[in-house]
Amino acid sequence: MRVMVLIKATEDSETGKLPPTEAFEAMDKITEEMAQAGVMIAGAGLKPSAEAKRVAFEGQARTVIDGPFAEIRELVAGFCIWEVKDMAEAVAWAKRFPNPGPGRTEIEIRPFYEVADLAGVLPPEPADAAPRSAERTKLGVA
Repeated sequence: MRVMVLIKATEDSETGKLPPTEAFEAMDKITEEMAQAGVMIAGAGLKPSAEAKRVAFEGQARTVIDGPFAEIRELVAGFCIWEVKDMAEAVAWAKRFPNPGPGRTEIEIRPFYEVADLAGVLPPEPADAAPRSAERTKLGVA
């Protein structure tokens, strides 16, 4: 089961204040352990929303909205993609993740849709098309 782990933004992350060196060292240690265990697929920190853009869709219209965005508790400061056997394993890894700052930080864990979940929605493959590869399927690209 693949999950996206969303590290929620804080006032510090939104002002661009980086975690202390010790926090980076702790994050590197658990990230290396997760990579060796085959859990960590990808991950990165994100710059503050002041450097972000949103594209709002309404019918055929597209509106670009410049950051910063107001609701800090709704923003994401970083992400990881993990491969775990179930949600319980994801929660166990998340509990071991270091807190990057001095205050409260939240991590949200959300499972990816798998191809089986989308069976009734995906268009059929054309007869002359190559089958959807396992790698594209794993990445969520049908």
